[in-house]
Amino acid sequence: MPKINVLDKHVAELIAAGEVVERPASVIKELTENTIDAGATAVTVEIKHGGITFMRVTDNGCGIAREDVPLAFLRHATSKVSSQEDLSHIGTLGFRGEALASIAAVAHVELLTRTEGELAGTRYLISGGEEEACEDAGCAQGTTFVMRDLFYNTPARMKFLKKDVTEGNASAAVVDHAALSHPEVAFRFLRDGKETLHTPGDGKLKNSVFAVFGREFTQGLIPVKYELNGVKVWGYISKPVASRPNRSMQNFFLNGRYVKSKTAMVAMEEAFKGSLMVGRFPACVLHLQVDFSAVDVNVHPSKIEIRFMNEKPIFEAVYHGVKTALQQEDAPSVLKLNPAQTQTKPVLLNAPVSPVQQVPLMPVKGGVPAVHDSATFERREALKTPENTDEFPVKLETLQTENLFEKARQSDEQIFAEKGNRFTDRIESMPPQLQPDAVTDSKPQLAQKSLKTDTEEAADPEPYSAQNTDEVPLKLVGEAFSTYILVQQGDDELRVIDKHAAHERMLYEKLKAEASEPEQQLLLAPVAVTLSKEEYSAILQNLEVLAKAGFEVEDFGSGTVLVRSVPVMLQEDLQAAVEEIAGYLAESRTSILTEKLDWLYHNIACRAAIKAGDESTPMELAQLVTRLEKEDIRYCPHGRPVSIVLKRRDLEHQFGRI
Repeated sequence: MPKINVLDKHVAELIAAGEVVERPASVIKELTENTIDAGATAVTVEIKHGGITFMRVTDNGCGIAREDVPLAFLRHATSKVSSQEDLSHIGTLGFRGEALASIAAVAHVELLTRTEGELAGTRYLISGGEEEACEDAGCAQGTTFVMRDLFYNTPARMKFLKKDVTEGNASAAVVDHAALSHPEVAFRFLRDGKETLHTPGDGKLKNSVFAVFGREFTQGLIPVKYELNGVKVWGYISKPVASRPNRSMQNFFLNGRYVKSKTAMVAMEEAFKGSLMVGRFPACVLHLQVDFSAVDVNVHPSKIEIRFMNEKPIFEAVYHGVKTALQQEDAPSVLKLNPAQTQTKPVLLNAPVSPVQQVPLMPVKGGVPAVHDSATFERREALKTPENTDEFPVKLETLQTENLFEKARQSDEQIFAEKGNRFTDRIESMPPQLQPDAVTDSKPQLAQKSLKTDTEEAADPEPYSAQNTDEVPLKLVGEAFSTYILVQQGDDELRVIDKHAAHERMLYEKLKAEASEPEQQLLLAPVAVTLSKEEYSAILQNLEVLAKAGFEVEDFGSGTVLVRSVPVMLQEDLQAAVEEIAGYLAESRTSILTEKLDWLYHNIACRAAIKAGDESTPMELAQLVTRLEKEDIRYCPHGRPVSIVLKRRDLEHQFGRI
């Protein structure tokens, strides 16, 4: 058995440093907390190369006295705790007395500091835990820490660091949290010489939120101010319409400290129940203020995980505070239309001036913008049977479903070719009596004549049957719940098809087939999407993956990206789509390109496919079934079955016929 040895000071400090300093962001967190505890009103944080080679934190706080400077770098040396009783009601952000010793153990550190009563400041150098110099220096009141070459003496830790952009975003997130936790402090953040954040420090939380997350996020907020059972809740929550695809924009602060609290998260989301769609989450910047003795922050070295003495008052205060804010905001929204801009969706280049009279062109591969129709609603309305039977006396039901399938099979058109999620885009492949120009004709008698002629012509060809083809004859029975297509196959089977699942799989296969040259559409006005720091970093690291899927995205700075091109199938709610993709990329642990692409294809196909509940015409249903016949599709990309078959014998058995 090996002999037990007492570790030397240097090794012990390296081990201890591993608990506190995991990455550059850990250093920034510890030092920004120290600046706030020192009473600073202005803090500047600067990093280079993600903080790996250079970090500097400057404040105008109280400073450190000359005689205390060497003591500050000793382990378990602190000015914030002096007795056991102090641990039961910690009111400062820092208290362990480990941060400076841990940082100095794995980096070259330079300290400049001066207190209010001192004539000269102090310059202190320490590297690898060893003091190198302590001398007088001229400096302003406050403290400046400079760290160089993090983990220079622990290469094993260095290799676990991620790319500069990822580490830099982690540090930026730390500064964001500090700015939101203390709006009375003005924070500046410089990254490779470029200022990316500057808060006013005027004590107004909304101004800090604006500086961190931008105008769009701030405009979608609801104020919260509530107190219950000694727990104060204040801050902002997002409006239900401004929900997010994940929880990355949920920010909770306890007594001025950024924390992760499952209790507060569950309480807020419970209050939002009934206001959000499934899979959507509220965003927030919520402050909780409780008695210091009611919470234990000494749970983990990061001090992000906390433990409440009693969670019930916290849950109730957050729940009722959020619920009250939502109820006060729950008034009918006023729709404001800008006469100069009547199109709410992203505008595509070369859009037709008169889309009702123009047939949309097929999208062109190779990144050339496709021409798209913006009159989907008008065409959909035109496809509906008029209620006034005097103007349109012949009903659509006069069409034989067998003829619909024959027409669908004879059509050389690709269904859903352009917008993916709209059957009606291929208007020219439908019978003339279903086309908008026939229904919207200014002369009703002409529309009636056209319909009659086509109906008579449809009766001339030989009915589709097993005698003239090897395929099983199909008969469209109808559609159930605007979701399931009912098709009779021969005389013995009834096929029930999930139209969304079928269409989704078709689009998914189409995207995979065009992987080498995806069809794109160029947006006339780029869409700006504000993301969390993790999502922002993930998007920038996966620009190549996005390009292969048909997206053209570029960095706009400060956590915002610009979307200039999207896959031709993707038409609506582009911002929500990009947010969901960013959330997946941020949480994904895979580095395999094909796996990421496959998920993107799934997501695009699911969004573009016709939705359950969408109305469809008989011709559209026939086209879908015909396409399904040609392709061996059994499951949607998520693994759900596309169709099921009910045997006639089973039905007759259920009704007691056999």
